[in-house]
Amino acid sequence: MKLSRLVSLDHKVIGLQYLWLGLISLLCGGVMALLIRFSLANPGAPLPLFGWLFGPSHIISPAAYTELFSLHGTVMIFFAVVPISIGAFGNFLIPLLIGARDMAFPRLNAASFWVQALASLLLVWAAVDPAGSVAGGWTAYPPLSTPVGLPGLGLSLWALALILAGVSSTLGAVNFIATILTLRTPGMTMMRMPLTLWGLFLASVLNALFVPVVAAAMMLLLSDRLLGTRFFVAAALVRGGGDPLVYQHLFWIFGHPEVYILILPTWGVVSDLLAWYSGRPAWGYRRTVYALCGITLLSGLVYGHHMYTTAMSPLLGRGFMVLTMLVSVPATVLFLDWMGTLWRGRLRHEPQLLFAVGVLVVFAVGGLTGLYLADVPIDLYLHDSFFVVGHFHLTMAASVVLGLFAAIYHWYPKMFGRLMSRRLGLWHFWLTLFPVFGVFLAMMWMGHAGMPRRLYDPSVYEIFRPLRPWNRAATHLSYVLGAAQLLFAWNFIASLWRGAAAPADPWRLPTLEWSVSSPPPEENFAEEPVVTTGPHEPDGAGGYLAQAAARGASPPDASSEGA
Repeated sequence: MKLSRLVSLDHKVIGLQYLWLGLISLLCGGVMALLIRFSLANPGAPLPLFGWLFGPSHIISPAAYTELFSLHGTVMIFFAVVPISIGAFGNFLIPLLIGARDMAFPRLNAASFWVQALASLLLVWAAVDPAGSVAGGWTAYPPLSTPVGLPGLGLSLWALALILAGVSSTLGAVNFIATILTLRTPGMTMMRMPLTLWGLFLASVLNALFVPVVAAAMMLLLSDRLLGTRFFVAAALVRGGGDPLVYQHLFWIFGHPEVYILILPTWGVVSDLLAWYSGRPAWGYRRTVYALCGITLLSGLVYGHHMYTTAMSPLLGRGFMVLTMLVSVPATVLFLDWMGTLWRGRLRHEPQLLFAVGVLVVFAVGGLTGLYLADVPIDLYLHDSFFVVGHFHLTMAASVVLGLFAAIYHWYPKMFGRLMSRRLGLWHFWLTLFPVFGVFLAMMWMGHAGMPRRLYDPSVYEIFRPLRPWNRAATHLSYVLGAAQLLFAWNFIASLWRGAAAPADPWRLPTLEWSVSSPPPEENFAEEPVVTTGPHEPDGAGGYLAQAAARGASPPDASSEGA
């Protein structure tokens, strides 16, 4: 790669840099997940391939297991999903979708990527540093994360990596908001924007508001670890101490909006893809926008349901319970709008549409199970169990990752000028969807039976021994899930060389990015485009395909079988 491209200010280059960084992190986080599942199914058993990573015994020790699930959560959330869903697609698509030539602040845009890259290197250092351990879970609650709980340099490097990742997200959020508000092409009103833009815009608002909160928590934690302060050391234990619960408040004030920071871009993409590949405008476009805005507003008010077990005031707990359940109202509106969009549509069975429909199915199951955890009495039983792990992965991890696959299949031709194999994409979908449900529903079943999370060997306890076949079944399904992602990786890489050349508009869609070549030229648009209709107005996406059908043309199948 030429140095000029490596340090480019072009938003498209920066978007692809984020994409590659996120995909590498996704691979690392996925391998960690498989090692965790292997350990749960075969605690203390030798590893067939990766034993050399864990010392002469060739097993995953309890200490290594704790580090694995801590790093897995951190990598997947902050270093894989965020760089891909927001960093990659936000940077690559926002100027193209609004008819601009670049971001509002190109240098700030480049800086956000390099800060994220530096954070990734620090996390690698934290993981391999022999003087410390990253074993506090992805939440790193005190007192475990204090110097007494986890001495050494590892957790301090972890906290510093998260601070830098937060700085990167905040820089990107400010840039995205400014770009969308000030650089839209003439005629592109807010209510004419594709719903993908709405998802990215609302996620950026949450990023700008709440990421500084967790950055402040990490700075205070670093101060406790390196400077001897006592912000999170219980006052009952040491004179002049503070309160460990303050950390939990700061973390979850950010942590719950973070769920929506990750999933709002996916919901925006899904809302668009369902419309574009069903041949009709998004049903209830304005209602969908208002539902997304309502979810964004409520997401900042419900964090307390993560802390029902911390001796919270019953009155406060009931308040958070009501607010959490209220989120289901706009979420239901969103789901019904998606179903209305698909109803009687002329569906094009491309991989991107199937993955978008997969998001609907996974979100429906995961969202409904969230109502159990919103209820105080039920959450007191299920808290810190495998039920929470299964719900969390269905609602956020699986939904978001399926949405990312949909976005990659859809915009891959625009990014790389090539078409991915449709046949491999369909295999990838079916080999992903069913194992996802098998793995995470099995986790929820085990959690409902009482199995706690983060146990190295649950079968040590007699009450959990009958659940060991469930753990093994979930592990075997996770291997199928991992193999399916190798199929995607082959399709992604091979298509760069063997995929058919993509035309400017392989899917015949009405949004602005498809009006320029694939990949787009450096300046995006030779002339400033003028928008006269939105992609979801009656003469937008639906009218576009309806006119093609009236001329005797069927919706195109531009996919390639060559990769």
